[in-house]
Amino acid sequence: EYLDDTVKSPDDVTRISGLSTLGAIARLKDAGSQRQLIAWSHTKAPESEAYRTLRTNIQFSSVDKPIRTLIVTSSGPSEGKSTTSANLAIVMAQTGQKVVLVDTDLRRPVLHKTFGVPNNVGITTALLAGDDVDLQAYLQPTEVDNLAIITSGPIPPNPSELLGSQRMKHIVQRLSEVADMVIFDTPPVLVVTDAAVLGRQVDGVLLVADAGGTREQALAQAVAELRKTGGNVIGVAM
Repeated sequence: EYLDDTVKSPDDVTRISGLSTLGAIARLKDAGSQRQLIAWSHTKAPESEAYRTLRTNIQFSSVDKPIRTLIVTSSGPSEGKSTTSANLAIVMAQTGQKVVLVDTDLRRPVLHKTFGVPNNVGITTALLAGDDVDLQAYLQPTEVDNLAIITSGPIPPNPSELLGSQRMKHIVQRLSEVADMVIFDTPPVLVVTDAAVLGRQVDGVLLVADAGGTREQALAQAVAELRKTGGNVIGVAM
């Protein structure tokens, strides 16, 4: 126990990062590569209720300036950020809000597999299409009412440059005009700079931590990286 330096409880999160834990979600069984949309398939499950609690806490985390654009990221890979972003988008759409989920993990995109939609065009092709691009053409409907998804599109050689560009800033702004909530799934903070680059262009950043898996130093470093680039880290989902 003395040598185990992983984050295990909300108290650990507060002690290390000064952030509050906005939601604690049970580990999904058989989640592996076949990520479960539990908030859609099992609406009465305890995990679905946990995502609703997370949704409520995000809405209350910033009353003066409502969060309309949100990044979901983690310190390292395989901590559950894509599962969290997908289920969070579903529970937000279930309240009647118009939600757009954008896969900005331009290195290992998974959301097109999760929702079973094609990925031949997406955010990368929208970025290359010019400033007056018709974003409606890239919004793919899902089985969930009020939820549309923009997949990653073809994987580019320079993801960080694309996500940090003025054109991306313009797309974020336009998406926030057509939807009540825009959620971006991004790569881990400590692996690449994509999340930090995109963090300063959105209203808030939600950090996902894996209880018993995320190391304390990694969590502290991830929060520091995001704040250094001007990201507004609103809290942690465990």
